[in-house]
Amino acid sequence: NLEKVRERIFQAARRAGRDPEEIKLIGATKGVEPERIAEAVDAGLEIIGENYVQEAQRKYEVLGERVKWHMIGRLQRNKARHAVKLFEMVHSVDSLKLAQELQKRAAQNEKRIEVLIQVNLSGEGTKAGVSPEEVEELARAIVEMPNLELKGLMTMPPFFDDPEGARPFFRALRELRDRLTERGLPLEELSMGMSGDFEVAIEEGATMVRIGTAIFGPRRY
Repeated sequence: NLEKVRERIFQAARRAGRDPEEIKLIGATKGVEPERIAEAVDAGLEIIGENYVQEAQRKYEVLGERVKWHMIGRLQRNKARHAVKLFEMVHSVDSLKLAQELQKRAAQNEKRIEVLIQVNLSGEGTKAGVSPEEVEELARAIVEMPNLELKGLMTMPPFFDDPEGARPFFRALRELRDRLTERGLPLEELSMGMSGDFEVAIEEGATMVRIGTAIFGPRRY
């Protein structure tokens, strides 16, 4: 399944006139047993994305440094101290308070953590993320934090049966990134696109796609 997903990424990048090497595949492993993740790692998966700190800690005991760990779910501030020990990148920074807590904990651990700002483009109250209008202010604050390295933006569009429905949201994130990059902010990464819509996301500029079901099948728990 991993090979099929890689091929689809390759084809989507080609269609968009992009270099497939620019696109990082993150295996979204919420609810996937460590043994199955290990098989994917053996087959070449290099980054996994976890949604919960506790679940990631359990899996880390099995998988350890064989793979890079990214936090792709909502991160509670009280879990930040554990998160900085586990994760190289947090995709879901959605408040100044969370950024400050990550900075504090990363400094205590003498680590630098890469972060993405999660943007809520749909205005849905159930979705995490800052509004597009708030991104620049938060980005400028993070840039000043010595133990955080701002790398880009992340979004989760609403669910659509037809992946084309997500295209305007992916495009909006890219356009927001382009505007802020012109104003000197370091936002090369766009984390967007999941199993149902990653090809559209790649066509719209995604540099990281978070794929679970298409690699691992339906979740077991």
